[in-house]
Amino acid sequence: MAALYWAMDRRQQPRAARVTATGELVIPRHADGHFRVAGSIDGEPVMFMVDTGASVVSISESLAQRAGLTGGESAQFRTANGVRTGRMVRAGVIRLQGGLQVENLRVGTGLGLGNGADDEALLGQNFLQHFNVEMDRQRMLLRPRGG
Repeated sequence: MAALYWAMDRRQQPRAARVTATGELVIPRHADGHFRVAGSIDGEPVMFMVDTGASVVSISESLAQRAGLTGGESAQFRTANGVRTGRMVRAGVIRLQGGLQVENLRVGTGLGLGNGADDEALLGQNFLQHFNVEMDRQRMLLRPRGG
C-alpha cells in the first residue's frame, strides 16, 4: 500500500516547467488538467496556476502581506465561485521560473482557492498578454514577444 500511495502521490505532483535554449518557457499540463509554474511576486515564492480566463494576477491576502503588497483600492471580483471582496495593488516584479517577468502589474488580492494553500496564485491575462502563448493537450508555451 505504501508503494502504491507513493506512486500515486508522485503522479499527482506537477511536473516542472523548463526553459528552452531559445528562451521559451514550456509548462507541462498537470494530471488535473491545469498548467502550473513556479515563480515569485516581489521576491516572495509562489506556485502559479495559469488561468487564461482570469483578467488579472490574483493572490491570497496572506501572500500579498508576505510580499509587502500594501494599500491599494477595494475591489470586488466576479469568480466562478461568486463575488469576492479584495484589493487591487501594484506588484513591482512578477517573475516565472526561467526568468520571464513583467514589472508594475496590478494584482488582485483576496483569492481563496479553497485548498488551504495560500502560496498559490492565478496567473491572469494582464501577465500573459506580454507573451506569445501556445497551448496544446500536453503543454503550454510562453515565448517573449519579438522573439
